[in-house]
Amino acid sequence: MTVYSMILFAVAALCLGFGIAINRGKTELIHDYHQKKVPEEKRLEYGRAFSAGMFVLAGALFLSGVIGLMGDSRPFVIASLAVLFAGIAVSLAMIARVQKKYNGGLF
Repeated sequence: MTVYSMILFAVAALCLGFGIAINRGKTELIHDYHQKKVPEEKRLEYGRAFSAGMFVLAGALFLSGVIGLMGDSRPFVIASLAVLFAGIAVSLAMIARVQKKYNGGLF
């Protein structure tokens, strides 16, 4: 589980870095078709709302990696995967809500 945890930590760091950059206004990191209908004056607000989903994803990846380091037994594996999939689901729901609010839909 050590390799699994290290991979999750690396991906969590990437998601955190992208989330921070988007939060600070670099919305060009988000595909242009996802922000086609976002008015220019709402781009910073959109980026901050979008980055919240990225932060939740980074947190879930990190927490799943920490749980994975606790042991290789079945309960730890199940807990790690449960946290991972729940975090992905919550972050995707948050991002989808932001897309619907600011862009009028996912695309």
